Amino acid sequence: MKNKDTDLEIFSFDEIKDEFIGEIGTVKRTFYEQELQMELLGNLIKKVRLGKNMTQEDLGKLIGVQRAQISKLENNTTNVTLETILKVFKALNAKVNFNVELLDSVVKIAG
Repeated sequence: MKNKDTDLEIFSFDEIKDEFIGEIGTVKRTFYEQELQMELLGNLIKKVRLGKNMTQEDLGKLIGVQRAQISKLENNTTNVTLETILKVFKALNAKVNFNVELLDSVVKIAG
């Protein structure tokens, strides 16, 4: 799409991702999307933890891990299991819901 005032071509974010990361369904794009989701999850954990005035050490003690593990989780520098994510949010007194998309339908799973 061209901008009338400047004759510059305008691209959507999706078009840019398709061009530089790969189209949806490609290995590179899937990896990018998964990494982005884990980054957002880590940021959410940190935000909730800070909102409850908890240190990483406090949270670690509640779920039985060292402070360093919470730091790695919040900064997306470690592989994490679903079990650990559920433990973290339970310790933060937060309800977790997952949505799994199957072709043209959505299945909701409460955690």
